[in-house]
Amino acid sequence: MGLTREEMNNYTAILKEELIPAMGCTEPIAVAYAAAKAGQVLAEKPVHLNVRCSGNIIKNVKGVTVPNSGNQKGIEVAATLGITGGNADKELEVIASVTDDDRKEAGRLVSEGFCEVELEEGVPNLWIRATAKGENGHTAIVLIEDTHTNITYIEKDGEVVFKKGETAEDDGAVHGDRTKMTLKGLLEYADTVDLDDVRETLSMQIKCNTAISDEGLKNDWGASVGKTLLENWGTSDVKIRACARAAAGSDARMSGCPLPVVINSGSGNQGITVTMPVLTFAEEWNVPEDKMYRALLVSNLISVYIKHYIGALSAFCGAVSAGCAAGAAVAYMDGADYDLIGQTIVNSLGNVGGIICDGAKSSCGAKIASSVNAALMAYYMAKSNRGFRPGEGFVEDTYEKTIKNMGYIGKVGMANTDIEVLNVMIGKVDTDTVM
Repeated sequence: MGLTREEMNNYTAILKEELIPAMGCTEPIAVAYAAAKAGQVLAEKPVHLNVRCSGNIIKNVKGVTVPNSGNQKGIEVAATLGITGGNADKELEVIASVTDDDRKEAGRLVSEGFCEVELEEGVPNLWIRATAKGENGHTAIVLIEDTHTNITYIEKDGEVVFKKGETAEDDGAVHGDRTKMTLKGLLEYADTVDLDDVRETLSMQIKCNTAISDEGLKNDWGASVGKTLLENWGTSDVKIRACARAAAGSDARMSGCPLPVVINSGSGNQGITVTMPVLTFAEEWNVPEDKMYRALLVSNLISVYIKHYIGALSAFCGAVSAGCAAGAAVAYMDGADYDLIGQTIVNSLGNVGGIICDGAKSSCGAKIASSVNAALMAYYMAKSNRGFRPGEGFVEDTYEKTIKNMGYIGKVGMANTDIEVLNVMIGKVDTDTVM
């Protein structure tokens, strides 16, 4: 039984919502976006900025370089740069056009304590509130929740300007329902969709993510995980190249490379991870372009599908779900059927499903390489009729149930882990005294 037109359109809508360009790590960019929007609403020179964030935002901004900042890190830098040179209309490319003067002004303001950052507890994992105060006494508040550009509330001088859900306005777009996704459904979509419906979106992903991967291999960025793999293990093995090219994109991105990335599940690292292994194997195997595009659909949609159950930000490392999806897409290009792809997913999650996220930083490239390697091993195990069976750990008798189990562990089971990781990162816990 084939998918209905409505079901086909749903997958297309999901792809177009998820696969959008972003500059730099999406958490500091979301902070810059919130601040830029607050400055736009304020409409006068700001003299003070307060940014309250969830723990996951603080965790993911702490160790990553803000692009176009002059190699600076931190929420204060991202938010202030959004105020001095940001363009809120560009959303996740909000600070793509900042100038040297903007950077200097941001540096001066940060040094003078212009921006105050506070932790907000008891809110969604992705939560940012920027409050700007102007030279003439006006104030503006902007709230972002759940996804990186989802502004849910705007206030000026104590009056509500916008509150999401209170207007009947329709932007005319078809919004995807991720609760309707299934593994069989997304595979059928990948097999049958008219590629002209998604070709432009996928072409942009290929172009952007290849460019930043190439940059990561060409120059020294961060820990240079991708370069290290190729320099020490060689370039002849396609599996090593797949891991290296995915890691290299993250090497550059986490260290402030201003090149844009087409994201997946709200993450540039995950966008790179679902892309580069597929492209690498397609080149090695001389896969026809249309087949490669369909494999990218598999990779992107499986990543979104798994991450839907986990949530946007958590203690679960998103490289795992993205790497798993890339391995499944490689299997798809190699002619694997539903069961072989399903077992690849199970083998991958059953191996590296417990990698924790301790914020965005240079080690993300290493986690990506490990996750892609695990996913490729998972496929070759499945291809040899080897793998993890129902009753072993969280593995169930269906692929769908196993994915949901992993989602529950990542979202609910690792919730306290998330808190303790943040406590360690910000120095709230002294492990010398508690261990």
